[in-house]
Amino acid sequence: MFKKLLFLPLLLLVFAQATFSQTKVSGVVVDKKNQPISYANIVFKGSNEGTVSDENGKFYIESAKNYSAIVVAFMGYTTKDFELDKSVTYNLKLQLNEEEVLQEVVIYNGKTSKKNNPALDILRKIWERKRKNGLRMFDQYQYEKYEKVEFDLNTIDSAFMKQKIFKGMEFVFNKVDTSKVTGKTYLPIFINESMYDVYGDNKLKKEKSIIKANKNSGLGNGDGVNTFIKDLYNDYNIYNNHLTFFDKSFTSPLSTTGIDVYNYVLRDSSFIDNKWCYNIVFYPRRKNELTFKGDFWVNDSTYAIKTINMAVSKSANINWVKDIYIEQEFDVVNDSVFLLTRDYMMSDFALNKKEESKGVYGKRTTLVRNHKFNEIKPDKFYKEEVNFVDNAVYAKEDDYWEKNRFEKLNKDEIGVYKMLDTLKTVKKFKQMYNLVSILGSGYIQKGHIDYGPIFSAFGYNEVEGIRLRVGGRTYFGPNDLWRLQGYTAYGFDDNKFKYGLSGKWMIDKKNRIILSGGNRRDIEQIGASLTTTNDVLGRSFASSSLFSSGSNGKLTNINLTTAAIEIEPLKNLIIQTGFSYRTLESASPIFSLDYFSDDSHTTTKNSVKQSEVNLQVEFTPKKKSVGFGVERLSVDSPYSRFFINYSQGFKGLLNSDFDYSKLQLYYKQPILIGPLGRTNLTMELGKTYGKVPLGLMSIIPGNQTYFIIGNTFSNLNFYEFVTDQYATLQWEHNFQGRLLSRIPIMKKLNWREIIGARTVYGTISDQNILLNASGLAYKAPTTPYFEYSVGIGNIFKVFRIDASWRGNYRDIPGTNNFTIKGEFGFYF
Repeated sequence: MFKKLLFLPLLLLVFAQATFSQTKVSGVVVDKKNQPISYANIVFKGSNEGTVSDENGKFYIESAKNYSAIVVAFMGYTTKDFELDKSVTYNLKLQLNEEEVLQEVVIYNGKTSKKNNPALDILRKIWERKRKNGLRMFDQYQYEKYEKVEFDLNTIDSAFMKQKIFKGMEFVFNKVDTSKVTGKTYLPIFINESMYDVYGDNKLKKEKSIIKANKNSGLGNGDGVNTFIKDLYNDYNIYNNHLTFFDKSFTSPLSTTGIDVYNYVLRDSSFIDNKWCYNIVFYPRRKNELTFKGDFWVNDSTYAIKTINMAVSKSANINWVKDIYIEQEFDVVNDSVFLLTRDYMMSDFALNKKEESKGVYGKRTTLVRNHKFNEIKPDKFYKEEVNFVDNAVYAKEDDYWEKNRFEKLNKDEIGVYKMLDTLKTVKKFKQMYNLVSILGSGYIQKGHIDYGPIFSAFGYNEVEGIRLRVGGRTYFGPNDLWRLQGYTAYGFDDNKFKYGLSGKWMIDKKNRIILSGGNRRDIEQIGASLTTTNDVLGRSFASSSLFSSGSNGKLTNINLTTAAIEIEPLKNLIIQTGFSYRTLESASPIFSLDYFSDDSHTTTKNSVKQSEVNLQVEFTPKKKSVGFGVERLSVDSPYSRFFINYSQGFKGLLNSDFDYSKLQLYYKQPILIGPLGRTNLTMELGKTYGKVPLGLMSIIPGNQTYFIIGNTFSNLNFYEFVTDQYATLQWEHNFQGRLLSRIPIMKKLNWREIIGARTVYGTISDQNILLNASGLAYKAPTTPYFEYSVGIGNIFKVFRIDASWRGNYRDIPGTNNFTIKGEFGFYF
């Protein structure tokens, strides 16, 4: 996630001259004790244009029209008009008085009743009709879609503009504009535009988007930017119970569970586009939950939404995002059909949620037009292309965009294209841009060679001591059809150089047929994972961690050569077959891979030579990728992964030592459980048929570092359990702060609770026990081993700490029955 956030500091540019809409008002709503009134309604008098104050009573409202007064109202308080002396009025303090009723005094204190509430009666009608509204009413549908994504630097002031970092780039301070949502000044500095034809079939439950054109403003072109955009902005349907933004599940105000988390107030009714509509205001019942505040207009006969405006409450447990604001508009196609025609979403990215903090707006505007219905397409039409390649999509001329974009760019957006062309010629800006690119990608680019990854340059283990590594790769662009990469490393204790070289070449774009191969001579912790691949440049964290608990000297010298071919016949289905040859021998005097090489068990060998042919299949449904080169970028969204690998060893082929067959299966399933967070389930199964030594066995992966490593057992040492047949199950659930937010003393910390459990069962055959001459006493978890953990995440927004306990096998000398491990990460 941090790679995404690193993109944002690129936006280092600003405006200095203000241009204003007709009427702008900001301020705070308070009671007579000067305490803020949360979620008060503020409307321009005589209009339907309004907003809702936040949990601190603050608000901002803007209109292109001229108004001379605003109306402020809240349940339990007297509605009051406030005159505006001028069109732009900031920092008002608006005081409401408690409402007095002669017969009875009713004070709601912000919470509305769940009984005898007309707003809830309307909400129930919406639930009844939501499957009968919009595109769901038709068997088939199609429409044109235009999407514009913009990034703006916000909260610009004179002190910021005078900073030395902008010396030589003063020309960017030409204009300043003001957000209609927050009232802050901002500078547009990136725009991405796309146009699509969208087709859907509700009977087949399939949808297909065909991109017709795409254009970037020039600051970071290509698929990296497109991946970043797709990571941030998922499609959503406000009628769904939960809406996912930034990998978090928010409760929709139209959810059937909304009554438990929102207050609803029927505020108004009026004609909109000749349709009588009700206006309902909603706001959270509790702080720190993933909820919205806002209002919507709903038709009185179809109970379809006409417009909705909503903003995430500032107390919501989400990092790096200060505000999220959403507007949707629905047009009436005929008397009973309401279809989404405009969707606007704005996010304010910032290091903290203080009002004065500077940040970056991310805005997405989606426009829809030219709907057509019930035009049947054949099933094969909806088959996803494995590798979409159409360079013309990214090379449309300006005339094309002038004629076809759904709405014209404003003067500031047009200026972005020209400004960035100039800015990219400024040496200082290029230096800053390159620095952030290095931190984001991990590579230093020089011409067509990338040097790195820089984060693997330093390591330590007991065999090599301090380890230094340098590497590089060819890079002509994100869609290269071939790529070479390599590295060399040196250990200061063993005084040896290591290296790795690999290459990939995509010989067929349509089905992504890729040839690959390489060679690596290095030191490796071969028991760091169960389900293995022949990634020639792969290296586990366990063999180069700077800090570890206990000895990590059970390392192996590996000389691995591979060659493979893969194909993607269907979207996200990859089939690969390959050949590998490896030599394994111990890299440490305290560790042995020896085995008996004769039937009388009198002669031993200390190295393994093995040739192997493998066939593997990987299926990742719903995985989203960007690009069409030999290496693609994946969108950071949850998806299932199914992987199966069959390997066959051949004795005598290139002097190989063993005949065996190995079958491995890996399955991972993420499950989003609405407001209760996310569960991850991981299962691994494997069996080796035939006689093999320690170097070819299935080692249950331990974790002797102080850091959390996925698919390992936190309380196991390396080589503690050795198997040739195994089954593992790992479960982890992140509540995303759902529980701690209910505890008053904890809610402000925004910590997130994590629980987990891991278990493994395995056996080892008698023939493999007899073959062992390594001195390591084989132990298999014939009684299933299990461990469990609890953790706290989001400490200072970047740190997680887990405590883990063994459930059994607690009396083994030299092992840890209890461990503490941590992890740094940047997540929303």
